[in-house]
Amino acid sequence: MELHISANSKELNQSLADWIRDYILEVLVKQDRFTFVLSGGSTPKQLYALLANLPYSQDIPWKKVHFFWGDERFVPFADDRNNAKMAYDELLNQIDVLPEHIHVMKTDVDPQDSVASYEKTLKTYFGETGNTFDLVLLGMGDDGHTLSLFPGTEVVHESKAWVHAFFLPAQDMYRITLTAPVVNRASAVVFAAAGQGKADTLKNVLEGERNIDVFPSQIIDPINGSLHWFVDQAAAEKLRKN
Repeated sequence: MELHISANSKELNQSLADWIRDYILEVLVKQDRFTFVLSGGSTPKQLYALLANLPYSQDIPWKKVHFFWGDERFVPFADDRNNAKMAYDELLNQIDVLPEHIHVMKTDVDPQDSVASYEKTLKTYFGETGNTFDLVLLGMGDDGHTLSLFPGTEVVHESKAWVHAFFLPAQDMYRITLTAPVVNRASAVVFAAAGQGKADTLKNVLEGERNIDVFPSQIIDPINGSLHWFVDQAAAEKLRKN
């Protein structure tokens, strides 16, 4: 695991945008496509706004990037809570990307049909062995969740299925999410976390005892890939000083 600490959230996003650009260019030297899993949340929203503008809009060959989502709320695409809508608004509508390379999680069908459709899409890209995505971008909630892997939910323990849908009573809605088995086969996973509200949780996730039922973010640990945490000083304030 590699920890990247920035002074504040603005510098965090700048550092992460630079890292993403350099990593995409590095991977595309060896292959002709780059598979990128997008995240929802406030920190990624700022990141996408950066990536949509110069120099990244020109530096990155966006037509070679294939986009996926880590999770989605079962609300219509036009709903502001929809993760795909946010990514379109902030990034995808602003860059030169091919529509057929964008794979949203459907919310206009039955949840289980959405799961089956998304898993089929993933299986056309990735085999049963080897690495999956080139990059998975994740956030972490104050409660330690990532994707739609919330504390105390059964999906945290999923060991086979790549995609899962379930009803979350606390939010009165269905959620669809990638699971640990497919994410942990990624070539690189990046968490972005900012703000003092994340400090206690970040310390527990990175330095505490493993307890995925309480801190689901701990279950994300790439098997043959790299794991990066981009955080600001506020989020990192309770970590042990090296």
